[in-house]
Amino acid sequence: MAKSPLVIPGPLGVSRRNRWLAGLRRRGYPTLVLLGEFVPRVVDILASALLLAVLSPLLVARALWSRRQTGVVFAQATLIGRFQTPFQRLSFAGSGRFRGLAVWLNVLRGDLAIVGPRPLGAEEAAAVPVEDLVRFVVRPGMVSPFGIRSRIGLAHERESVMDRDQVYAQTITGDLGLAARSVVSGVLGGGGPPRAMPPVINFFGIPVVNTTMHEAVDWVVANATGRTHQLMAFVNPDCLNIAWQDAAYRSVLLSAQRVLPDGIGIHLGCRMLGLALRANVNGTDMFPILCEAAARERLPIYLLGARPGVAQAAADNMVKRFPALTIAGTRDGFFLPAEEASVVDTINHSGARIVLVAFGVPRQELWLDRWRDRLVPSVSMGVGGLFDFYSGRMPRAPVWMRDLGLEWVYRLLQEPGRMWRRYVIGNPLFLLRVRQQARHPERFPLPDAGAGHRAPPLPAASHQS
Repeated sequence: MAKSPLVIPGPLGVSRRNRWLAGLRRRGYPTLVLLGEFVPRVVDILASALLLAVLSPLLVARALWSRRQTGVVFAQATLIGRFQTPFQRLSFAGSGRFRGLAVWLNVLRGDLAIVGPRPLGAEEAAAVPVEDLVRFVVRPGMVSPFGIRSRIGLAHERESVMDRDQVYAQTITGDLGLAARSVVSGVLGGGGPPRAMPPVINFFGIPVVNTTMHEAVDWVVANATGRTHQLMAFVNPDCLNIAWQDAAYRSVLLSAQRVLPDGIGIHLGCRMLGLALRANVNGTDMFPILCEAAARERLPIYLLGARPGVAQAAADNMVKRFPALTIAGTRDGFFLPAEEASVVDTINHSGARIVLVAFGVPRQELWLDRWRDRLVPSVSMGVGGLFDFYSGRMPRAPVWMRDLGLEWVYRLLQEPGRMWRRYVIGNPLFLLRVRQQARHPERFPLPDAGAGHRAPPLPAASHQS
């Protein structure tokens, strides 16, 4: 029997044709690098030169106005640019509109790119971790992934990590996409003067905590070792529409220790109330951050809900991602009412400190409230369809749609029969109700701190659809 030929891995085993192609790639690599440098810079020069030419009458008028106000044309701010070299970012001096147009001169002369990491001050630049210093290999930009996500409250990762990922994955088409997303996120994020950012925002008489993702996770970790049971809830426009008419669900939200804002609809609602939202603190984005923190602090988590096998698949995926994570147990959400006490006992004996329940709103919150006095884990929260996403059963929206606050559109396209009423009817209805609150805030008072678990009366207009 003839022996199979020996296959040698690596360059020694490459055929002559493959060696020729490999040599061609090696010789062509410097050219590709130069093109990668040259093409984006040409785009920046052409775009900035065209814009400055088109706006030249406005720029001249703004320059004259600045000189009349202050005696100088430009104000300068020292920032750290490419290769950690300082540069002067320009703006027109004085007050008034169009001050920021002068920054296009920075783009033209090469201090800035249209798309790139945010330019940092000296102290910020010195604080960038060593593993993320690659952000200084490229020019800083007027548009950055962190800036886009910050506008709609989705900047949950550390800025330097976003910068590093953007540098490694940067392409011309990717830069064009970021620039386009910046325009849309700018509209969604709102402009004008800064709005008030209170610690608690009132939606229909329900106090929603105005916090960040990492502060919320820190709160869970801090309370997970306590002896009292803490209930956390997430609310999006659909949840608040349900609470408008469902007194039992509304009562649970009012008795929860923390109610957190979830979704672009809450962001828009805050703008209608003249307020600013610190972050979109949704459970889907929180889950991996919470798992990382739970692994670090050795806090076991129990996953309850969804279809058979889904919670376990989500748990397996998280343990692969965070090997130190302890999943105390999983259970699907298909059990009879007579089995509820047994399910609670199983959770209590699992050693879990945090329990996530995925029954859907409002069933999950009502269930947790019903059993809160018997549950041993210190923190519980309802998480909706979260397990479906992290099990791989249902894909999440592409990053570009999430950056624009359009994840709800993706879900609507996935499940139109189930989601159309929530989004097509529910979102406009929510905004109409927020408008009603903005006009008559006295009809929607927050409950007194000592009100306990009792719900205040529903809004006077709750009979309306």
